[in-house]
Amino acid sequence: MRIVRLSSKEDVGRRAAEIGAAAIARAIDAEGEATIILATGASQFEMLAHLVEAEIDWARVTAFHLDEYVGMAADHPASFRRYLGERVLARLPNLGRFVAIEGDAADLEGELARVNGLLAERSVAVCFAGIGENCHLAFNDPPADFATTDPYILVTLDDACRRQQFGEGWFASLDDVPTKAISMSVQQIMKSRTIVLAVSDSRKAEAVRHATEGPVSADYPASILQRHPSTTLLLDPAAAALLTSAAGPSSQ
Repeated sequence: MRIVRLSSKEDVGRRAAEIGAAAIARAIDAEGEATIILATGASQFEMLAHLVEAEIDWARVTAFHLDEYVGMAADHPASFRRYLGERVLARLPNLGRFVAIEGDAADLEGELARVNGLLAERSVAVCFAGIGENCHLAFNDPPADFATTDPYILVTLDDACRRQQFGEGWFASLDDVPTKAISMSVQQIMKSRTIVLAVSDSRKAEAVRHATEGPVSADYPASILQRHPSTTLLLDPAAAALLTSAAGPSSQ
């Protein structure tokens, strides 16, 4: 895991987009197309704003997203489909394809089979992600399932995760935060050729320390990325505040 410390959240987003865009361009040059995974949440605002401005042949790109709440209508303010529709699809009308997770599908098993079938045979050029306050990766809360190979799985959200979603302002009350989600599995994320993590704010500092300095443990799901051959973790000063000088390389 390469650790890059930057001066602001804006710089984190800009640099994350640059790294990811380069990975997308390499895939298009080599294979004629690229499959990418997009993350959502407050940590990804700046990254997505810069990514959609990148000079990429977007018609050759297929985008999946990391997760979606179960029972969440696509037009709900907290829906990740709505989030990406507003921040990505509306700004990239020539995007080749966007595969949405329909968390409000009547048949959840059927929806899992559908998205798993669409992603299973694809090689993912780049996965954009963040790290949760509880060190979750996508919605794989601790203790995470490091073993399952299904691309997407049904998960139960823990209290810390639900409090984070409420604290970021996505829901009117904690009771409104769903308890279940469809999430990309840890093993599927690890299959991505490049992983780009944009992480900011002091509330993520402890999770960052566990993910980078501690042992790989299902109790700290993002720690598994220590084993990935091409992960870049980009941090603002607040998110990096608890790291020691031995935590990894740093650059501007």
